[in-house]
Amino acid sequence: MRHDESLPPVPRRPLRLAAAALLCLGLAGCGGGEGPGPGLAGPGATGATTAPSSASPAASSPKPTPTRTASPSASASRTPDAPTGPLSGKTVVVDPGHNPTNHLHTAEINRQVDIGTGRKECDTTGTSTNGGYAEAEFTLDVAHRLRKLLRAQGAEVILTYDRDRPWGPCVDERARIGNREHADAVVSIHADGSAVGNRGFHVILPAAVRGGGADTSKIVEPSRDLGTRIAGLFVRSTGSSPSNYVGGKTGLDVRKDLGGLNLSTVPKVFIECGNMRDPKDAALLTSGGWRQKAAQGIADGISSYLKG
Repeated sequence: MRHDESLPPVPRRPLRLAAAALLCLGLAGCGGGEGPGPGLAGPGATGATTAPSSASPAASSPKPTPTRTASPSASASRTPDAPTGPLSGKTVVVDPGHNPTNHLHTAEINRQVDIGTGRKECDTTGTSTNGGYAEAEFTLDVAHRLRKLLRAQGAEVILTYDRDRPWGPCVDERARIGNREHADAVVSIHADGSAVGNRGFHVILPAAVRGGGADTSKIVEPSRDLGTRIAGLFVRSTGSSPSNYVGGKTGLDVRKDLGGLNLSTVPKVFIECGNMRDPKDAALLTSGGWRQKAAQGIADGISSYLKG
């Protein structure tokens, strides 16, 4: 079983039109224009499944902002009233990939759910570094940092979960949270688990999918815009390079097998911030200072998109 819903299942063709936009955003900060047309990326990762440890690096995350439940039936956490700022009136859903205790609930997360074009596991454990730093701990840490940055600009920020449940939520529920909140943007945060030597980040965009409960026709273009801006500004903030193993070095990939994207009715992307199984990338991912830069790059991309 693949450890991460965001791992590419098959080799794909590279995106060829994104490099100019990515360079423009990352180096010049122009923040504009559409991303590439629908395309498919190069050889995918096939990282090993590992049960994550709750161990975390010495650098700890900021204390999470107090939250309140979005609705009685939702597994989502919402910020208190945000200060006035350039993103006032905007709603952003941040989806920290996986859950630190998913590995204790294998029966629940292995349950099949409808992803619109088929069925897939409810969730997975995620990967970890060789030193035991779990992807799910990484994603929560970056999500907390991102929430703080966006809220400072006036955005209403909702997390799909925040240590408030023992497993999940399932990938279909994660999509429904963004839909229900009529989010202006949704970003799902991940880290990859590929082979040593595979390095860099990539942003996953929704493919044009229509079938079952999935119809991405209205979100493909705005999601591409959101993802291109995040990719370019992630380069500028972190200094990291686009993936050398997915996306043809554009930093962008298009997928049609992810329930979190297929079932979304609002603009949404995934970001794989680096490869936890590569020692050089792992050194970045386990650094609190680098995670702050990662959160800043994602926040800058979201802000650029929401400001238009």
